[in-house]
Amino acid sequence: MTTDLPEVWLRGPVEGVPPLLQPIAHTLLQAVEEVKKIMQDFPDELLWKRPASVASPAFHLQHISGVIDRLSSYALDKTLSEEQMAYLQSEGKETFITSQQLIQQFEQKVNAAIGQLKKTNETKITEHRSVGRKALPSTVMGLLFHAAEHTMRHVGQLLVTVRLIKNEGQ
Repeated sequence: MTTDLPEVWLRGPVEGVPPLLQPIAHTLLQAVEEVKKIMQDFPDELLWKRPASVASPAFHLQHISGVIDRLSSYALDKTLSEEQMAYLQSEGKETFITSQQLIQQFEQKVNAAIGQLKKTNETKITEHRSVGRKALPSTVMGLLFHAAEHTMRHVGQLLVTVRLIKNEGQ
């Protein structure tokens, strides 16, 4: 783990990412590091545990991967594919999956989002985009920023949930 390094935002720019989009890249990369640390040595048999009826660790990991993917599509002015809709419907439904698989999936979605940021023209970030079936209004920047902000919100929830589960066993 990178415990001796400063937080990602203090390590300088992410190569290839436009300056206005750097905070998004930093946040997503920080989230990956934090998820890996939080989930280190977490038993797979506890992934679906819901202490105090809160969302399970597995749900948080599934959800943040799905949100990054969906918001990235909307930022590209695309509608969701059948595969994305099926994934959305499966979030939170218990299945056999390991922590490592969930972390890998999350890291892949973050890497794809960073790739998209590198291709995003800063002069286009205020362009309007529609979100969901109701075609709610947003912008490219709004969608990209929300992907990062929403991710970190769930990383915080994941941290608390994992701590609760680990403390139940003591």
